Amino acid sequence: MAILSFALLCALCAVLAWIDIRHGIIPDWVNGAIAGLGLLRMFMAADFVASLAAFGEGAVIGAVFWLLRRLYFALRGIQGLGLGDIKFLAAAGIWVGIEGVPMLLLVATLTALACVGAMQVSGRALTAQTAMSFGPFLAAGLLVTSAFQQYGF
Repeated sequence: MAILSFALLCALCAVLAWIDIRHGIIPDWVNGAIAGLGLLRMFMAADFVASLAAFGEGAVIGAVFWLLRRLYFALRGIQGLGLGDIKFLAAAGIWVGIEGVPMLLLVATLTALACVGAMQVSGRALTAQTAMSFGPFLAAGLLVTSAFQQYGF
């Protein structure tokens, strides 16, 4: 069950990345599918109480990042994270828990920085106003963190 659920997560993350790159949004149905699959995996591996705890962690993570989004907007006057990213982080929290969020964000940030560096080296002009979809990097962070937690690599 663990390998099948991880394979489905990989497929959902690929769909998420494709849609976010092409359209600049993360659809609610993708976030819902990732959350639902995570809850199903937790229920099959443990029990209802563990599933409920995972749901609670996802809700807390979503709330924290929603508050950070609001704070950033209050300070800068622009949105830093989209609501799709916030919903994705809540769904990802079901998979990796609160303890996995720092690693997820580290992987997402490092891969985004590597992409920006490659764009800069290739001669693409980047400014502080350049918008970039963060969903694909968050998806990579979720996959790496989940694989590390489940399989130890």
